[in-house]
Amino acid sequence: MYSNITIAIDFDGTCTYHRFPMIGEEIPHCIHVLQRLQQQGVKLILNTMRSGRHLKDAVKWLNGRGITLYGENRNPQQRRWTGSPKVQADYYIDDAALGCPVEDDIFGRVSVNWYKMETLLEARQVLPARTRAKEKAWPLQPAK
Repeated sequence: MYSNITIAIDFDGTCTYHRFPMIGEEIPHCIHVLQRLQQQGVKLILNTMRSGRHLKDAVKWLNGRGITLYGENRNPQQRRWTGSPKVQADYYIDDAALGCPVEDDIFGRVSVNWYKMETLLEARQVLPARTRAKEKAWPLQPAK
């Protein structure tokens, strides 16, 4: 279990394609990877520019897909030791983060490539490596 790890995840361009203020289509393989993280006890914090009703919509979208959030735009534990507004996490997954595996999408923006992200999380031992051949075969191929 990886229950001491916290990951902050962006929403638009990371979980869904950029369509703000609407919620875009799910980026392939995103929910699968988030569910694997959650099953390992990783704490997930939604770290997004969305606020108010738009933040609630994003939280509802994730909850509706079985993703339980540890925090929304904040780490509930960090106020004990800092007043900083920056969300404290061990890792950040964001389409705007330098080094995050991304690909061009059909809207002319970049979005997270969750197939590559899953491999990166396994390489960093945040997720256990898939061991069976069936698990190594992704159900969908990334968009080109």
